[in-house]
Amino acid sequence: MQPIRSIAVGDTKLRDLQWVGDEYLLLTYSQTEELPFGYVGDKMEFYRVMIVPMDVNEDVETIFLNKRGIANAVFGNYGIRKVKGKWVGYFSGILFKQNGSGTYKFDHGRPALLAVDIKRNEPEIASYPASEGAYRDWIVGPEGEIAAQFDFYKRNGDWRITGPEGKTIAKGQKPDARIALLCLGTEGQSVIYRENSDEDEENHYFKVYLSSGEAKEILTGKNVTAISCNETNGLMDGYFREAGLPVFIAKKDQLAAQKIWGSMASGKTSMISWSNDVKKVIVRRSGSGISGSWYMVDLASNKLVPLGSERPAIKADQIGEIRKIDYIARDGLEMSGILTLPPQRETKNLPLVVFPHGGPHSHDEPVFDWWAQAFASRGYAVFQPNFRGSTDQDMSFRRAGYGEWGRKMQTDITDGVAELAKQGLIDPARACIMGASYGGYAALTGVTIQQDQYRCAISYSGVSDLQLMYRTGYIEESGRSKLTQQRLLEELGPRDNLVEYSPDKQADRANAPILLIHGMDDTVVPFAHSKRMADALKDAGKPYKLVELEGEDHWLSRSSTRNRMLKEALSFVQKYNPAD
Repeated sequence: MQPIRSIAVGDTKLRDLQWVGDEYLLLTYSQTEELPFGYVGDKMEFYRVMIVPMDVNEDVETIFLNKRGIANAVFGNYGIRKVKGKWVGYFSGILFKQNGSGTYKFDHGRPALLAVDIKRNEPEIASYPASEGAYRDWIVGPEGEIAAQFDFYKRNGDWRITGPEGKTIAKGQKPDARIALLCLGTEGQSVIYRENSDEDEENHYFKVYLSSGEAKEILTGKNVTAISCNETNGLMDGYFREAGLPVFIAKKDQLAAQKIWGSMASGKTSMISWSNDVKKVIVRRSGSGISGSWYMVDLASNKLVPLGSERPAIKADQIGEIRKIDYIARDGLEMSGILTLPPQRETKNLPLVVFPHGGPHSHDEPVFDWWAQAFASRGYAVFQPNFRGSTDQDMSFRRAGYGEWGRKMQTDITDGVAELAKQGLIDPARACIMGASYGGYAALTGVTIQQDQYRCAISYSGVSDLQLMYRTGYIEESGRSKLTQQRLLEELGPRDNLVEYSPDKQADRANAPILLIHGMDDTVVPFAHSKRMADALKDAGKPYKLVELEGEDHWLSRSSTRNRMLKEALSFVQKYNPAD
């Protein structure tokens, strides 16, 4: 394959690629930027979309850049449509208010929907922003029309969905705003939306007809994780489940998916992208012996064409074996974790790195994890526990984590270590713990609130102060929203206990060296968490190291700082918990 065009992107962070026919490529990127004085936060991650023509004689453009009256950022992507022979992209953006002198000023941050002529990069207003105190979302129909609009009113929790003529087709009251407009139904005559139930806290999917407003629940008992919506017409074309292959509405597309799954012998298979007729599909595989391989499946010719490897320098025999470990917590709750073993080493009494995930509402799977594999390559077993509160089981398992920060969520981790020791796989006296975000909190908790479990701890952008987390979420970000307060206390536990379960407030109890690493552009967990932890450890005379990563965000988006983080973490563990 030969490159069609190359462009310079500088220090931007690339996030997504999207084709517009065969003529254009939309490149989504983000940058962390300082906010002007007077805003609640200091920094914010702004997203922008670049239009890259395949015709090298056409200029590369950026949507909303240098457009008077529109902020230079994209706040949502509502799909691409072909309208009267022209490609039009639908994006939400912030409109400025024009005053009497003809100049523009910021009025509010509620986005409008704009239709952008891709060839000319000219936006037009397709739908205006919500009123004050409200939130608005849209579905764009196959011909570029506003097929449905969702409005949520924060003051009382009322919501409604209106059709193309402004007729209300569904409404209700949901103070916690757990409603989401998804796409049109498969026939284009209905709207699909998702509601999170108060009773079971599960996601329920509904179809409501545009003509009659008749609604019915769909996909019950299917363990649906996401609806697949066609990018070029806005119609539902399938859905994804917790496990197994995706489900397509069209039988021919489903047969294609089954054929692809059947051709992949091992590892986790993911369908990344496909042509409109689902005859050509881009597939990614990852797992034991597979560091991330990409293929183009040509179903018309029955060919599997390798596209490349994410990490070609890593050979199959250098990749550690990945296992799922089932175990039972001390209170009888069943759970599991992922164990990555060091390659070419006897699996007996291994040194261990415990690596709890972030979220905490997420989970780890038996796939290639670059962080885990880096430590495995140095001789360590790496354990990624899916403690209570993780999303690999049902909602009751997730709810079991509510109010258990530093409590049962933490002992679930050590119970997993005990199971590994029972099986003779690891030496529990030779363990360190590391993690990012919530995982960083768990790492800090493991050597402060917990005692004598680990030889060292590493936190990347970890939460250290639950009081600060509560104040930031409830007071600064939500403006004292009662709903936000309720959800934070549900997650963290009673306010009276926040000090007791904050690692920075328990720094004098630290009984192992701690490495703190934090991105200075982190807009999710502020750097203040690592700084407070470092100051508390210093005051208590405890061993620690603080590493500040300039220009790095919460997600380790830059290769240079990602490499530095990994080198710092490896060096720290090898110093305090040598593999040999």
